[in-house]
Amino acid sequence: MSRSKEVLSQSILFSGLPEQDIAALTAIAVEKPVAPGELIFSEGDPGDGFYVTLEGMIKVYKLSTEGKEQILHMFGPGEPFGEVPVFSGKAFPASAEGVKKSRVLFFPRKAFRDLITTNPSVAMNMLAVLSRRLRNFTIQVENLSLKEVPARLAGYFLLQAEEQKNPDTITLNISKGQLASFLGTIPETLSRMLRKMSEQGLVEVQGRTIRLTDRPGLEDLAEFGKMET
Repeated sequence: MSRSKEVLSQSILFSGLPEQDIAALTAIAVEKPVAPGELIFSEGDPGDGFYVTLEGMIKVYKLSTEGKEQILHMFGPGEPFGEVPVFSGKAFPASAEGVKKSRVLFFPRKAFRDLITTNPSVAMNMLAVLSRRLRNFTIQVENLSLKEVPARLAGYFLLQAEEQKNPDTITLNISKGQLASFLGTIPETLSRMLRKMSEQGLVEVQGRTIRLTDRPGLEDLAEFGKMET
């Protein structure tokens, strides 16, 4: 099995599809290399298709009028991005850029829509992923607008534990600078919050590995946003 078929068959978007459907998807996909810092699409560009990460890491983000970057999500192997315009036919609502040397598969909008017209099971998988994304973005918007940095960080750890299917330990797949941007803060504040969480026994930090040593405490922090002083 080729790398493209292997990644697609294990991706959250297409897992469970029979081999002939994976082959049909691979046939319409265009593989593209992405260099670190290379722009894949910009906010406002026509939504002429969507992507699935094959290798590396892609960030999707928005820029404020002052040029401040707000990371919306980081996508690793098997994860789709830019898929909303496939259904809406509108422009990309954010920008996407390579974080490290990467490869992506591009699915042209028309070819993909023709495929799902004759194969609704592909569309059903996609709707499930879009529903999960909507839930995560709703949580992120709520956190950024209503909660302080400690609550955002605790909520992020708990969400990552759910996504990584490990209730006790998570692995950060982004740098602390990128995590700060994702949480709407600065690296210095993030480092201070991590240190305070460690001192209070909520987490243990070993490089990119975070052990959640007090889940009830993290859940309270994510909900109420209060840390011991």
